[in-house]
Amino acid sequence: MKSFTVDEITQIVGGMLTKVASPEINRIAPPLLSDEHTLALALGEEEIANLAKSKAKAALVPLGVQIDGFTTIEVERPRLAMMKLLNLFYVPPYVNKDVHPTAVVDPSAKLGANVCIGPNVVIGANTEIGDNTKILANTYIGGGVKIGTNCFFHPNVNIGDRVQIGNDVILNHGVSLGADGFSFVTENPNNIETARQDGKIDKDNSDQVIFKIPSIGSVVIGNNVEIGANSTIDRGTIENTTIGDNTKIDDLVMIGHNCKVGKGCLIVSQVGIAGSCVIGDRVVIAGQAGLADHIEIGADTIITAKAGVTKSFPEKSIIVGIPAVPRKEFIKQLKTMRDAQDIFAKFRKYEPLLKEFEENLTK
Repeated sequence: MKSFTVDEITQIVGGMLTKVASPEINRIAPPLLSDEHTLALALGEEEIANLAKSKAKAALVPLGVQIDGFTTIEVERPRLAMMKLLNLFYVPPYVNKDVHPTAVVDPSAKLGANVCIGPNVVIGANTEIGDNTKILANTYIGGGVKIGTNCFFHPNVNIGDRVQIGNDVILNHGVSLGADGFSFVTENPNNIETARQDGKIDKDNSDQVIFKIPSIGSVVIGNNVEIGANSTIDRGTIENTTIGDNTKIDDLVMIGHNCKVGKGCLIVSQVGIAGSCVIGDRVVIAGQAGLADHIEIGADTIITAKAGVTKSFPEKSIIVGIPAVPRKEFIKQLKTMRDAQDIFAKFRKYEPLLKEFEENLTK
């Protein structure tokens, strides 16, 4: 078990120590789940109040917070300090050494130094895997794939042919990279095309045949990218689908064919991005937001949860609602609806007088 003094922890997180006791710290936890060898994480008002009920003797607190009877480590950015502590106590998943006997590695594949391949992994022809990359059980990697150094792939990842992955990439359980895009065409204009052009559907398409458009592009993932469990990124139709450096993608995210996602983006769970979207750098897309195809989102934009984005927006927008509009416009719409309720209430109040007035006019 790892154990640290409060002085060592203070140095690691770059905090300010007020020492009352000097416990050895072997775990971190919220105050109510802490004992005397736990560093209690009191990062907010509720947790700070819970220290009075805690068995802990030491706590990590925001700058300026001191608790009588407690050893405290004050930090300017508590969440950043918590990240450093979690890395300190983190126990990584078990990884077997070298290539597991049940793995199937094509003879033409090139494995770098210290590469670890888990049970039942399949690696296709002419694939290259960089130094220190770890690939856990039941992962499939197609042919002609290029994977950088220091990557970590959790179990059951699927990577299609010719996908390119940078350095320091983490793929969580069940990630799919490089499946064919959802791209089809009909011989004659279909209902979607008719509705877009004419605003109505009046043709008989009962004999319509849907033809699949194959995807000959691939997927390119930048450096220091993390992709959450069961997320999918489809290959491009002709060009590559691309994800920029330092972008972080949550679980259950769908990114369609031909999309270009910038650097440093945060894409939260259950987001759906339709094909051929261009997402600028440092864009945040909150949970369950949906983006229509062929739109552009400018850099440093925030798309709030459940937003339905049907058009392009410039950089530094804050986008809200269904259909999505700029935040200021959304607030204006809410105010208009509230005002409309007041107007309607007044109308109901004076409706009898209005009727009486109208009756007098007809006499």
